[in-house]
Amino acid sequence: MSTMADDAPVVVAGPRTATGLAFALASALSFGLSGALASGLLDAGWSAGATVLVRVGLAAVVVLPLGLWALDGRWDVLRRNAGLVVLYGLLAVAGAQFCYFSAVQHMQVGPALLIEYTAPAAVVVWLWLRHGQRPGPITLAGAGLAALGLVLVLDLLSGADLSPVGVAWSLAAMVGAASYFIISADTSTGLPPLALAAGGLVVGSTALGVLGLVGVLPMRASTAVVSYADREVTWWVPLVVLGLVTAAVAYCTGIAAGRRLGSRLASFVALLEVVAGVVFAWLLLDELPRTIQLVGGLLVLAGVVGVKLGERQTARVEPTPA
Repeated sequence: MSTMADDAPVVVAGPRTATGLAFALASALSFGLSGALASGLLDAGWSAGATVLVRVGLAAVVVLPLGLWALDGRWDVLRRNAGLVVLYGLLAVAGAQFCYFSAVQHMQVGPALLIEYTAPAAVVVWLWLRHGQRPGPITLAGAGLAALGLVLVLDLLSGADLSPVGVAWSLAAMVGAASYFIISADTSTGLPPLALAAGGLVVGSTALGVLGLVGVLPMRASTAVVSYADREVTWWVPLVVLGLVTAAVAYCTGIAAGRRLGSRLASFVALLEVVAGVVFAWLLLDELPRTIQLVGGLLVLAGVVGVKLGERQTARVEPTPA
């Protein structure tokens, strides 16, 4: 069974905790900016595949030296976990980002991000089916609340026109995000987090590049100006910000936050990515979800918090192996 990251509660809010919270906030804000930036590029003629390839490729160039430094010549550790790194790159990096950018090509950033962030509930289901960690009442209540919120986010009750393709891509992105949480929390491999991030980014960018070369993944680029709200910017500006800020900085600060806070507290702060995504979509794209969708988003967030709170009870009742 995979060993989950240390989630011991922090009793004293010392400098390490304060630094961890700052890193977690920076990561959430950085990730939250990606949807709005990508949406502008897609409207300017870029394909989702090309956008993700540039974003992940730039991040790989930046993070790879850090990963090699963290690995410190322990190539045997990398060889033992080669399959895990490949899976991480395909699902948690390339798959999650491509599916999310494909979703915002068909629907607003806010609802797409809210659907993706039902991933913690999927993680609970996986741990239940795969490792026998049966969820407690709080976890089940949180999952039910998130499901109700998802109905409101999708605006199913009013019969609103919703893109089934966008919803499908968002759910696929949720699978990638769930893979990210599960693989990142595995501390039994001995692989440094920065090495895992660097390897995943390299694998993800390589896979996207190969799919583009063989024609499976459409790769369309454009030098047209990109419009955000009432302003126009040169095409390369959002690409650089996507690669350096919303990928390289986001991954590195997220890992730093997890090391200082533990996966539970870090994941709570990571929920701010949803709020940041909605705010950035409002500022850059003039997109604001309807009131019923905002209420549903709050229910989704509350449900995810309930799922996370229930994890502690699940961990307490889990039998200790002989």
